[in-house]
Order: sequence, then structure tokens, then C-alpha cells
Amino acid sequence: MEYRTNFALALLSSALNLSASVFTLRLFFDHGSTLGGWTWPEALVVMGMFTLLSGVSSTILQPNLNRLVDHVRQGTLDFVLLKPVDSQFWLSTRRVSPWGLPDATLGLSLVTYGALSVGVDAESLAALGLSLLCSVAILYSLWFAMATTTVWFVQIYNVTEVLRAMLDAGRFPIDAFPPGAYRFVFTFVVPVAFMTSVPAQVLFDRGGLQASIGAPIIAVALLLGTRWFFRFALRYYTSASS
Repeated sequence: MEYRTNFALALLSSALNLSASVFTLRLFFDHGSTLGGWTWPEALVVMGMFTLLSGVSSTILQPNLNRLVDHVRQGTLDFVLLKPVDSQFWLSTRRVSPWGLPDATLGLSLVTYGALSVGVDAESLAALGLSLLCSVAILYSLWFAMATTTVWFVQIYNVTEVLRAMLDAGRFPIDAFPPGAYRFVFTFVVPVAFMTSVPAQVLFDRGGLQASIGAPIIAVALLLGTRWFFRFALRYYTSASS
């Protein structure tokens, strides 16, 4: 934050990127009033959720989990494991970068605009808040599990770029994709739908009980699985001196 001009330029860049994304999304509505059954305000909420999660990723996840790769490569993970604190917690929360704050702020603004355009009650907003927490938990689990594989592969930056590219599908409603393989992959293999589309479904009360309970179940399952996977990977960590 000491470099205020850089931060202002980052905010401008985020605004331009979001404007381009919204413009691209708007093009799909030129041929009809819905996109896969989603209205314009509902699609805006999905876009806002994607932008908000991108900001969370840049602010917390990437600075910490990229550092995990460096710890393993340089052997400094030894010092982390010796600290009297939970290693996964320390590795996940040690650093905070302000560069994701513009995306997080703009994404939250877009979600708010889409919600107010339709008019939702306080109960729906509370459900959205819970769904957002589940989205962050799912995103964190995917990133941390991917970063943990560095114990075996050391350099995983190319793999994280593949994950980032797949997460880009979350900027559009899941129903906009053709039925079949695409929806299956983005729902169950890389659960992008549960991070962006499902919160919008919960907000507008269009997903039913399946959307309401599906995201918490998947979030808890992934968090527990990520915890187990990290402990399992540590068995193969040979440290800097062995």
C-alpha cells in the first residue's frame, strides 16, 4: 500500500478487465433475454462471484500457497514444521497481498448490484453469505491440494496455470454450457459451479434444496480431504538435509 500509484493502476486494470468481461457476457444476451435460463441480473451475480473469488485468491491464497512451493524447493519447510503452530494454518495465512483487493471490491459491488436489481430479502442475503464461505473453502481446498503436490513434483507453476484456466469457466452460469461432459467436469471434477453458479442460485432461490446443502457438503468434504492429503504428503517430505 506504500505504492499508492501502483495500487490505483491495479484498481483501474481490474475495472477495465471486469468491464470487458461484462461486455462479453452482455453479447450473449443480444440474441435473447436469458442465457441457459439465467436472466441478466442473475448472470451478473455469477460474474461478480467469480471476480470476488479471484480477488480472494490474489489476496490470500496465491501469496501463501506459492510460498509453499518455495519452502519445499529451498528446504525451509523444515523450520515451518518445527514451529509450535499448526503447519497448514501457518502456510495458509502467513501473507496477505493487497493486489487482490480491487477485484474483491468490484466483485462484491457487482453481486450487490445484481441482487438489488431483482430485489432479495434478508434471508436470501444470509444464505448467500453462507454459500460464499463455502465457495472460498472450496477454492482454498483446490489451491492447497494443488500446492501440496509440490512435495513430489517441486515445480508446479504450470499445473496451477491449468487450474486457473479451468476456474475461468466460473465467470459464466453453469447452465450456459452444453449438457454432458462440460457440466459434469465443472460440477464434480473441478467444482466451479459450486463456487459461482450455486451461490447465485441460492440468492435467487432457484436451486432448491440440492443447491442449499450441496455446497456445504462439498466444502467440508474438500477441507477434510485437503487436510488428510497434506498430512499424507508430509510423510514423503525429505527435508533439506536428507
